[in-house]
Amino acid sequence: MAEKDSVINMDEQTPNSGADPQGDGNVSRDSAAADGEVAKLASDLNDLRQTLMRRQADFDNYRKRIEKERTEDSRRATARVVESLIPIIDGFEHALAAHREAAEYENYRKGFELIYKQLVDNITRLGVERIDPLGKQFDPHQHQAMDRLETLEHEDGQVLQVYQPGYVFHGRVLRPAMVRVAVHPGGASKEAAN
Repeated sequence: MAEKDSVINMDEQTPNSGADPQGDGNVSRDSAAADGEVAKLASDLNDLRQTLMRRQADFDNYRKRIEKERTEDSRRATARVVESLIPIIDGFEHALAAHREAAEYENYRKGFELIYKQLVDNITRLGVERIDPLGKQFDPHQHQAMDRLETLEHEDGQVLQVYQPGYVFHGRVLRPAMVRVAVHPGGASKEAAN
């Protein structure tokens, strides 16, 4: 009986030994198939990494675009508010100019000046700049010529008088300055300028 058990044990061990008793190359085929599977998995992993990097870049671009749009939306909203405040500033300036000489309006004038200064300071903090081109060259992008004066005493195109100041908000002209411009006689005719 012991002999029978040893034969059985020998038969059981032969298939599990890993040797290729028939020499037909099954082990090398299994190894090549495993190597092919590893290469395919490595390729898939590389493709997934590339896809992840593209998606991350797309997301970063999206985030930057949304942030830029939010900033621009905020500036547009602020510009609309400032544009509605500019006529109020003009009204203050006219009121202050009208009562410049009257002594009985002195306290009234001081109150107006304080309110005016607060309003101008607040819109300046928002990024608004006042265009005051007196004595500078006419710039059609920032100035609107309301009148022209033919003269040789001033340089051609020089702003002689500012009827109404202009305002710029982050490089965008909210309102051009309304000005009187010097022109040399014999220059462009009024019809050509208009």
